[in-house]
Amino acid sequence: MGDRYKILSTIKSPKDVKALNEAEIKELCAEIREKLIDVVSINGGHLAPNLGIVELTVALHRSFNAPKDSIVWDVGHQGYVHKMLTGRYEQIDTIRQKDGIAGFPKRSESVYDDFNAGHSSTSISAAYGIARGKQLKNDNSYTIAVIGDGSFTGGLAYEGLNNAGRYKKNFIVILNDNKMSISNNVGAMAMNLSHMRIKPSYIRIKRRTEKILSHIPIIGNFFKKILKRSKSKIKNLIYKNTLFDFLGYTYLGPIDGHDMDELESAMEAAKQYNEPVLIHVVTKKGKGYEPAENHPKEFHGIGRFDIETGEPLSISKGFSYKFGKYLCSMASKDNNICAITAAMTLGTGLSDFSKMFKTRFFDVGIAEEHAVTFACGLATRGIIPFFAVYSTFLQRAYDQLIHDAAIQNLHIVICVDRAGIVGDDGETHQGLFDVSMLNTIPGASIYSPCYFSELKHSLNAAAYMCDGLAAVRYPRGTELYKPDDIDKTSINFDVYGEGDIILVTYGRLFSYACKAKEILASEGINIKIIKLCRIKPIDTKAVEEASKGSKVFFFEESLLAGGIGESFGYDLKKHSFKNYYKIHAIKDTFVQHQTVEQALEEYMLDHKGMVKIIKENI
Repeated sequence: MGDRYKILSTIKSPKDVKALNEAEIKELCAEIREKLIDVVSINGGHLAPNLGIVELTVALHRSFNAPKDSIVWDVGHQGYVHKMLTGRYEQIDTIRQKDGIAGFPKRSESVYDDFNAGHSSTSISAAYGIARGKQLKNDNSYTIAVIGDGSFTGGLAYEGLNNAGRYKKNFIVILNDNKMSISNNVGAMAMNLSHMRIKPSYIRIKRRTEKILSHIPIIGNFFKKILKRSKSKIKNLIYKNTLFDFLGYTYLGPIDGHDMDELESAMEAAKQYNEPVLIHVVTKKGKGYEPAENHPKEFHGIGRFDIETGEPLSISKGFSYKFGKYLCSMASKDNNICAITAAMTLGTGLSDFSKMFKTRFFDVGIAEEHAVTFACGLATRGIIPFFAVYSTFLQRAYDQLIHDAAIQNLHIVICVDRAGIVGDDGETHQGLFDVSMLNTIPGASIYSPCYFSELKHSLNAAAYMCDGLAAVRYPRGTELYKPDDIDKTSINFDVYGEGDIILVTYGRLFSYACKAKEILASEGINIKIIKLCRIKPIDTKAVEEASKGSKVFFFEESLLAGGIGESFGYDLKKHSFKNYYKIHAIKDTFVQHQTVEQALEEYMLDHKGMVKIIKENI
């Protein structure tokens, strides 16, 4: 390993990065890219964002003194390079693996990780809090927030930007622009002005001029204001964007994000300004690996792939893909159906819909709160909006689900992708909270299909059998085991098997329950499975069926608190059920990164766990 990556393997901390000469830095960047491609091709992960930020990360660790200077990463999916340069190179092969390092910044993992991340648009607010905390401790070190242009579509970024604009001490925001979605001002005039503004001589002359004018009696301050206004007008003509200046930031950029000299000059210049600074860095997502450069969206987050061709090693047309196909079919028959995504067109399976129904497709950016309220606005005009969103990101819109959707009884459909355990993205991405969230909302309907056919029926039911807020939740990946003797399923619940011992579950856990049933049957233990598809409201007939059992076991791939198991148990008591009832779900914890299969086994939610729990309690 050391021979192949001659420079990278010697980096034990940022101090080692500072000691390298220009040629060695260039070689280090090349080695980092090679290592990134190698690791992600085996482990999966976020490749394109990390390839694009190599030089920027190296420049950060050369210009600042981490961990004394704080670097806060937005989302954090572009932090692999940072991890390699901060003492975790030897662990990088374990990234996103069980008991390995996390795919996102994690404070418990390293002193160089200043703030946990996983969701977008948080860095500026967090960094500002860190900076003010330092101030209270008389700590004058720098605080840097690194945020991508995609994250700038989230409202929290602007809340933080606005609030931090009044802070005058050692606060820097680096905008990593890899799509040119913030500004197109990369013409010759703008580039020349940016080069001038990061030169030490310019900063010295600016300071001296302001100091001299301040000391001239009566007219000094007047001329100082005139000079400042004139400068702002010239900048406005060149940049055509004064948002950051308006909010109180000195704007430096655009800076070539792959030019080490320019990056380091900009960072050194930022240290000299006595006010918050925003450095606008332009990078190329996927840089250095042709497949990722040509297809940055596909390589943003990817599974295992062939390095030579860039082709995925396994392609499963799972629930997201099927959802997209079913919704296209529904939309072709009903002009009132619209689709909404929060910057996740590809991930949520809406690529075909976005092309086939352009006027009925809305990508609102990374703004889940806005997406829900926007959907509610559509609903007031008789439109049936389907908002496709990962479970973990739906958490950000809880307020809107209650106030804007449920209270007004507006009919919107939330398509909750990645519901349940998602695996190697870890604790920030597990879809374990949507059930407890939605279960508390009066009037909401929730469907949790196990198979593709049930997904299709659930989407139709959510669209045409529900009046208010409806949700259809489905897992990451494809459908699992289905016994041959199951021909069709109903929309509310199904009963499978015979026995006095009853297992109740929903979603993909039904597949594991079927395997558990077969194992127990081979040992002379017969069980009946009640599979819920509509989990809120719970069908009273399903409760009546369960109340006939001597022992009832409820297995749930969600949080125990506020889950369906608690609701089902309450309904059983209303039916005067006095026999044994046990809920097995995830109790008061965050599930760490590992594969889905490993997590289900660890929390005893797979067939082996079900068999063990049932046998221990009968």
